[in-house]
Formats: sequence, structure tokens, C-alpha cells
Amino acid sequence: MPAAKPPIKNASLNAPHFQSVEAARTYLEALRWGTERVCPHCGTVNASFATKKPGVYRCGSKECRKDFSVTTKSVMESSHIKLNVWLQAFYLMSSSKKGVSAHQLHRTLGITYKSAWFLSHRIREAMRAGGLLPPMGGGGKPVEVDETFFGRLEGMKKGKAAWAHKNVVLTLVERGGSARSFHIDGVRTGDILPIIRANLSREAQLMTDEAGSYKIIAEIEGLDHASVKHSKDEYVRREGDKVITTNTVEGYYSIFKRGMKGVYQHCAEKHLHRYLSEFDFRYSNRVALGIEDGERADLAIKGAAGKRLTYRQSH
Repeated sequence: MPAAKPPIKNASLNAPHFQSVEAARTYLEALRWGTERVCPHCGTVNASFATKKPGVYRCGSKECRKDFSVTTKSVMESSHIKLNVWLQAFYLMSSSKKGVSAHQLHRTLGITYKSAWFLSHRIREAMRAGGLLPPMGGGGKPVEVDETFFGRLEGMKKGKAAWAHKNVVLTLVERGGSARSFHIDGVRTGDILPIIRANLSREAQLMTDEAGSYKIIAEIEGLDHASVKHSKDEYVRREGDKVITTNTVEGYYSIFKRGMKGVYQHCAEKHLHRYLSEFDFRYSNRVALGIEDGERADLAIKGAAGKRLTYRQSH
């Protein structure tokens, strides 16, 4: 096995692993396996051997004996797109603050639009935070929560409520930390409470606007809650050392909406959760947290392992 290489902080598309399939494979193997090649079928470590096919190994375990490669059981499995093109796409989507459209990937990478569209959705799946996530706001950190409305629900006409025909997005942002966004059914207490309960530490400082749902939720969950009154042009308030505002989560929404309207332009309701994963990923691994473009792309590539997304399952 080749020695694991450290992530490239300021990679560019001139890097060797973006230029050739062989260099891309070596880079991926070092990134995914390091010095311990793991069979993705049975989990056996360093008990495989190379076959005659480039990049294909056979598990040495008697109970397994299956062939695998660095893309097996990942979003890149069974893809006809070259590995170095995959890495270019990961880099472009990870380093573009507001995203890259499938049409732009199609032109830049020299692949069909259909391939670029599906590739981008698979990369969004790799960016999705999986598993059991730790609660936000541990140690009494402030977590800002707000909702926004985007696009139009399929088959819905404008209703009395301004948001009745729109998709509702709820986002939690820990100041100086990560973001988590959810596509929810509405802004009622019952829509928001399960997400707050599952993602917020009981020690967190909950920061919201004056929406009544949050006050009820804070009382139910016993949370330290403070709000600003936008209806009275209040956007930030200080109470001792506590800064009460929702400017951070609104800043997240600014990036999200500029990307969705300016770059992607149209998003079907069934795909919205994938775009939210993409914007959450870039925000939670931003330069302000010390994560450069090359490192962010590597994190997205590592997230590809153990995930699959077929064309029929793309929503």
C-alpha cells in the first residue's frame, strides 16, 4: 500500500490526481484506506491482493474472496466517468461557495449533461452528514434557529398564508460552528419541535425571532431562549455577555438563496434535501473554520464511502 498523503490545502485543477486516472486512483486509495486496505464487503484489513485488472483487488478471506476497488460501496461505484474527472467534480462543487450547476459541470468536465446532473447529485449524497450527529450548542454555546421559504410546492397554488405554497426550510446554526438544514412541512410547533429535540443540546442558548412556536418549544424542552423582534426593527440585542441575534443563520440563508436562484435556478421539491446537504457541508467546513478548498474536497470524497445512489433512487 502507498503511504497516506496529507490532504492538499490549496489544491488546484493542475494537481496530478486531477490529470490522470492512475494518479487519481492512487490518491483515492491513500485517502480512503491510508496504509490499511480494507475489503468493503467483509471489512478484512490488509488481506487482499492485486488482480490483473488495474485498481481491482481480491479479498484474501476464505469467507469472502470478492473483488473490489477503491470505488466499491461508494457513490462512485459502477460509474463510467473517469476517476480524475470525479475528483475534479468533487473539487469544483466543494470550492464554489454558491455551487456549480450541472450545465457548468457538463461544459467544464466534457461529459454529457445527464451525466453531470447525476454526478452532482451523487456528490451531494457524499456531502450529506450521516450517522448519529452530536447535539449542537454543547457547553452553553448559542444556536440560532430560523426558517425560510423557497420555491413552490408541486401542484400548490398561492394560498392565504404567504408561505402556504412554498417549501419550508428550517436551519440551525451554531455560532462559529456548523449548520443543519431540514425541509419541513410547516412552521407549527409540531413541525419544529422534533428537530429541535433531536439536534439541540439542553445546555444550548436558543436564539430565534419572535415566532411563537419557539417560545412554546423552549418551555417544553426547558431551554435557555432569547429572541429578537424583527417586527420592531430589532436585529441584535445585548444582555450582559449574551449577544441575541439571528444574523448568523440569516447570513447562511443569504448564501443559500443566492446559490439556488443564481446558480441552480430551479429545484424540484423531491431534490431540495440534497441541495440543503450541499450548502450545509460547505458552510460547516468553511475557510473561517480553517478548512481550505483542497481539504474540503477531501472531506467530501471521504464522505462518499459507504453510500450509494442509483439513477432511479436519485430523489
